[in-house]
Amino acid sequence: MKIWFVGRKTGVFLLTIVVLFFAILIMSRFNDSKAVNVANVSKRDLPIYCVQKDENDKKISISFDAAWDNHDTEQIKEILGERNVRTTFFVVGGWVDNYPESVKSLSDAGHEIMNHSATHPHMTQISADKMKTELDECANKIENITGKRPNLFRPPYGDYNDNVVKTARECGYYTIQWNIDSLDWKDLSADEIYKRVVPKITPGSIVLFHNAAKHTPEALPKILDDILAQGYEIVPISELIIKDNYQIDPNGMQCSEN
Repeated sequence: MKIWFVGRKTGVFLLTIVVLFFAILIMSRFNDSKAVNVANVSKRDLPIYCVQKDENDKKISISFDAAWDNHDTEQIKEILGERNVRTTFFVVGGWVDNYPESVKSLSDAGHEIMNHSATHPHMTQISADKMKTELDECANKIENITGKRPNLFRPPYGDYNDNVVKTARECGYYTIQWNIDSLDWKDLSADEIYKRVVPKITPGSIVLFHNAAKHTPEALPKILDDILAQGYEIVPISELIIKDNYQIDPNGMQCSEN
């Protein structure tokens, strides 16, 4: 058996080659893993936060979540009506039970009445079957009063995951979030609400308000007047979103595939 001896320089060179080989191998596996993680993130099933619009297509939507009280709904409806603005109300089934006359009045005034679940649960914490029950019960109540079955769904608390969005889609719903939050439920002043909304408006925005929030009726007239003065058209969410051939980017913006 022959035994080979190498010089010090040759040994260092060969060792360097081996180290480089294993370093490249490890980096390759790391990059593959990173690519898989990026792919997984891009495949998240997201709701619609806003809609991609050309800067000249100045349409936005304003929405109201109605889950508890009702003391200012008529006032909000009058403020909207004075400006010929139609919006989207996401209502809880229990709210429909308690205030059917408001549901009909809003619908008759041209506002959309859409699904906010039957009992306002955290949808991520219940089974798919229970989600479907929540959606169906609320939809049935809305349809019985308005004659129209909702096709938009806003998860209570804005709480969703892939399963929530997927289950809602299977039930015929577009899941809707928002990209501008008035935070009116925190009892912010009218001026604070205004500053959270108007400066952030861009084409395709979806704004979140609540009925029964302390200062919303006070803030709303100036918000609406200034948005309209900037040349925006306020439309119900079903008229803002893209119905077919779309994708949703990682930020929740709905974009046309055409």
